[in-house]
Amino acid sequence: MSTPESVRVEPDDPSELVETTVEELAPLYRQMLAIRRLEEASAKAYSQGKIGGFLHLIIGQEAVCVGAIAALTPDDYVVATYREHGHAYAKGVPARPILAELYGKKTGLVKGLGGSMHLFDKEKNFLGGYGIVGGHVPIAAGAAFAAKYRGDGRVALCFFGEGASTIGGFAEGLALAALWKLPVVLICENNQYSMGTPTYRSLAVEDVSLRALAHGMARDRFDGDDVIKVKRRVAEAIERARTTGEPTLIEVVTYRFRGHSMSDPGLYRTKEEVEEWRRRDPLNRSRARLVELGMSEDDLTALEDDVKAEIEDAVKFADESPAADEYFPYVIKE
Repeated sequence: MSTPESVRVEPDDPSELVETTVEELAPLYRQMLAIRRLEEASAKAYSQGKIGGFLHLIIGQEAVCVGAIAALTPDDYVVATYREHGHAYAKGVPARPILAELYGKKTGLVKGLGGSMHLFDKEKNFLGGYGIVGGHVPIAAGAAFAAKYRGDGRVALCFFGEGASTIGGFAEGLALAALWKLPVVLICENNQYSMGTPTYRSLAVEDVSLRALAHGMARDRFDGDDVIKVKRRVAEAIERARTTGEPTLIEVVTYRFRGHSMSDPGLYRTKEEVEEWRRRDPLNRSRARLVELGMSEDDLTALEDDVKAEIEDAVKFADESPAADEYFPYVIKE
């Protein structure tokens, strides 16, 4: 079988800069910074016992969800994994209900009953975080099928980790998307580790995007350090899905700076490895680019102070909100 013409997997050049402007990059930098501060606030609250259960942070990977979702329209769908706080925020969900949900408060996105792994916002077309690894990929295919059936032009964006690419649900979703030509873009956020297992020990072929070739599906693979690059490349796949109904499998190579969850100290990684990736921090890269493009330090400081105030307000809101109902709030009680 020949490779689809739309396939493009280019070598990454860290010095390569994608053309942009302050007007385009500044809002994306703000989103990434707000997500970073939201995650840091969540980690602090977890250590204080204010957040229970599991907590999976996206620190280091912010450019992937922000860049990809920036290429969507508000009507498009997003389906994500349990590491989805940043995806919800990038889809337009405010920090207040996100953090309140993590706290288990009644003012949370799902009344405090879903917690960190199960954010959901119908109004924003954020169709959830899912705790079952790989199990949400067919759900994204289903949302894309509904869009195709209705003919409404919507696209579904589905995020998952490289570990999910070995799960049956992923294979099923991929097969259905290709067979029925569904308007879905499948994005593998390859953060190098499936929980604590490195890719070389979990994948026989480390290039996840190659899975697309078995289905005659378009693919792409690139690094996720530059939020503008992510936006541009994902936008191509979204346009393909919207105009032709054809799906795309994208692998974005990224890195999480912390362990798999708050209970994981990440001791399986060397300090040198983590520091090497920290030098590629997408936030630092975007901030430096904004300076190069002419944004003043005063304007950057004002932006960063605004983010600080927003997250402090969300923490206060979550702290002061009432606890979730003991029972499901929509059950009629005698």
